[in-house]
Amino acid sequence: MVFAEKFSVMSNDKIPTFHDVTERVRQIVEQSGIQTGTVTVYSHHTTCCVITQEVAFDRSMTGMETLQVDFVEMFERILPTQRREGMYLHPGPKALKFAEEHGEDARGCHNTDAHLRSALVGRSEVITIFDGEMDLGEFGHIYFIDFDQTRARKRTVDVVVLGE
Repeated sequence: MVFAEKFSVMSNDKIPTFHDVTERVRQIVEQSGIQTGTVTVYSHHTTCCVITQEVAFDRSMTGMETLQVDFVEMFERILPTQRREGMYLHPGPKALKFAEEHGEDARGCHNTDAHLRSALVGRSEVITIFDGEMDLGEFGHIYFIDFDQTRARKRTVDVVVLGE
């Protein structure tokens, strides 16, 4: 049996946004009625990713969990946030022209770091289901992360449950 659903989250424009989607995915798994199988949580947005991680409990001054801050800071060292033109080859003149023709401003195109971070982490997670429950371990949560800091926007989370 296959059960699929999509839902939206709203991302910030100042910092990478971590959406804890665990409870919403848990509800979808319950609605599916599937007792044994898998659930895939996926992003079709190329600057977003999905991870499973524990809750850190403590928060930084930005409101992010401390483990999330550590995750972002690790990426800052290897893939710094694009703060000026020329930091990365992308976007080039053709990409900027294409964006302008489609109503996007130049700032919105300077999100190369977000694309590279998403590519490294991956845009989906597959979680096993036993006895109708996701097997996330004792502290596991599902996070949909938007690395793009160029503007706030609505994002779509795709969930597909497979099994019996």
